[in-house]
Amino acid sequence: MRWRLFRREQRSLFGEILDWMLTPLLLLWPISLGLTWLVAQNIANKPFDRALINSAQALTQLVGMDAQGHPSFSLPPQASDLLRADGTDQVFFQIRGPRGELMGGESGFPPPDSDLPEPPIGQVQLRDGVMHTGQGQSLDVRIVELRVLAGETALAPYASRGEIADHTITIQVAETREKRSLLATEIIKGVMLPQFIILPITLVLIWLALSRGIRPLGELQERIRARSPDDLSPLDARSVPIEVSPLVGSVNELIDRQKQLAANQKRFLADAAHQLKTPLAGLRMQADLALRTGTSAEELKHTLEQIGRSSMRATHSVNQLLAMSRAENGTLERLPCNMPRLIREVVQDCLPRALDKHIDLGYEGIGPGDEGAWVEGNPVLLQELVRNLVDNAINYTPADDEGLPGMVTARVLSDPYGRVLMVQVEDNGPGIAPGEREEVFKPFYRTLGNGADGSGLGLPIVREIARRHGATITLEDAQPRATRRGALFSVRFESIDPPGRAPSPAAPAPSPTAPLAEGPDATPTPAPTTPAVGSAADDPPVPPAPAA
Repeated sequence: MRWRLFRREQRSLFGEILDWMLTPLLLLWPISLGLTWLVAQNIANKPFDRALINSAQALTQLVGMDAQGHPSFSLPPQASDLLRADGTDQVFFQIRGPRGELMGGESGFPPPDSDLPEPPIGQVQLRDGVMHTGQGQSLDVRIVELRVLAGETALAPYASRGEIADHTITIQVAETREKRSLLATEIIKGVMLPQFIILPITLVLIWLALSRGIRPLGELQERIRARSPDDLSPLDARSVPIEVSPLVGSVNELIDRQKQLAANQKRFLADAAHQLKTPLAGLRMQADLALRTGTSAEELKHTLEQIGRSSMRATHSVNQLLAMSRAENGTLERLPCNMPRLIREVVQDCLPRALDKHIDLGYEGIGPGDEGAWVEGNPVLLQELVRNLVDNAINYTPADDEGLPGMVTARVLSDPYGRVLMVQVEDNGPGIAPGEREEVFKPFYRTLGNGADGSGLGLPIVREIARRHGATITLEDAQPRATRRGALFSVRFESIDPPGRAPSPAAPAPSPTAPLAEGPDATPTPAPTTPAVGSAADDPPVPPAPAA
């Protein structure tokens, strides 16, 4: 869990941004203090290191050779006092001969680090150490070490015999670190004290800048609160920063959906009032007739039959209105659906109504276990689609006209190569004129010249459900050259693989004998015909085939 500087029960955008800005700032501040201390120590060492080097180089002038050719060192008392003259720190020196013998100065110098190589002759080496004095004190000191040759001008004869190492003198000068610490402290004060003033000012500026930066969100909130409940106009995305524009765009999309939902609800209420007004008025009139005095039993029976038919029409209209609302506004839950099995169930449900009208109702096409029988969709809405097509065909197909029996056929055709499944409902009724084929898909539109009962909602429901499933629907004559042309509704879906089976590889292009993949108006070659579900003549109902 991320550590938060300011903890809150509810997340705050202001607090989140403030956390991410102040937390690194407050964490970096002590790191800055440490780095400043190191830099100050380095700066403070430089001038005093140069002074130590100068002192060591001055001592080299006092190193020489005696009469026997051995290194010698002589420091006058005045020079010693001048070397040690320091009001703050203590200065120590040490002179050692070629074999490490003490030639002058203090003996308590710390030995050099064994891991470090000896400095070349004439080169200065600086290090830190602890000086042990004769009084038992241990002092932190800065040490400079310098190796030189005693009497370089007189070493020519020794150099020719390789005896230079016997004339090497080591000079060390040490100084306590009091002045260095004081200088480093002064540097730190000079750097850090302004930060104690700058840091609060920075915090205030960050607070003000952040408050001003999120002000457009508050203004947007006020504009939304000031709106009336029925104001569903989109928000102006140009009046907000670019970073907030996607949020405003999403809110506008939500407003559009809410506007569409409100429009659908208003239309639903208006449609429901329009559709229920006539049946309810009929029910009221039939009830008034039944309540009249002197009504015979036969008249009362006829009135009750009329009331029953009116109530059935009202119930049918309500169911269709609910189906339309569900198709337009409902959340579409997609599941694998076996279309032959689903359509067989719908045909069996509609079979009693077809038998009452003496209409031969049947099913043909592929079986539930055949290839290409599955689509992805909502099974309830798909059943509603097929049921409305079959009901529409039963309503507008006469039982026996001109010696032709009424026939309604539901079929499923499949092209496994083109991954297309087509649902068709065909009848031999009067058909629909070409000029009305687009109008019949509009709500409450009904063709003139027929006495069939209907609300004008079945085909609009079919189109809406097909649209929600990404399917296309076409309408054409079933028998263009016949006296009763009939109607052929075709709904074209994209088929899927059966559940539990891996997707099939890409299929080759369909042959010319498979016109199903050539366009929505093409008539596919039907699969082997399965027995009809039922007919009014002599075929008994056949139960659906078992699942594959």
